[in-house]
Amino acid sequence: MSFGSSLLSHPPHSVGFFFSHKNRTSSRFKAAANDVPDFLSSDWFESRKKRPSGPRLDFSAEDAVNFQLEALKHNDQPRQDYGIELMYRFAGFDPFERSTYFGPFFDLGQFERFRRIFHHSTYRVLLGHKERKIMSSLFVEENKYKQRVWIRGSRPEEEEIFQFTMVQRVGGCWDGYWLTESLLHDRDTFAGGLAY
Repeated sequence: MSFGSSLLSHPPHSVGFFFSHKNRTSSRFKAAANDVPDFLSSDWFESRKKRPSGPRLDFSAEDAVNFQLEALKHNDQPRQDYGIELMYRFAGFDPFERSTYFGPFFDLGQFERFRRIFHHSTYRVLLGHKERKIMSSLFVEENKYKQRVWIRGSRPEEEEIFQFTMVQRVGGCWDGYWLTESLLHDRDTFAGGLAY
């Protein structure tokens, strides 16, 4: 039995009810959609794409290093220590195990400990730095990349050299992404210890 023939078997008043009910429902949805205020600005999507968020599949190893350094250069934009947050998202360590991300074994499972190292050691030169130059870059293995970077800080005569070691993950949910295995200072930064 087709839809048309089933309508013919019903009294005319029930058919009218069916069509009027359908029209009322769709007009209710249209009205409801018009009532929803537009909280997002017209350029929200574009601004979202420009905002640093974390590792991206289309980043090369060099892109990933540059992205992190740029975030540290503008560390407090759009909010305080956002650049350090981004670094934490790129960090390739297990938060449940001690890590050699900064050289010595540290427990970096809590973001606050990671953040403190940037503020209370020679790593602070990276925050709001004025200038940087790539000194060398090398693929140590197919999925491992090292880059040495000279940094001129915002304070007078503040210059340091850092080495990024990036590793491209194979398998799992981070397959193909470049993550930071370590960020090392050229000198022994923590010789005197660090209360973190």
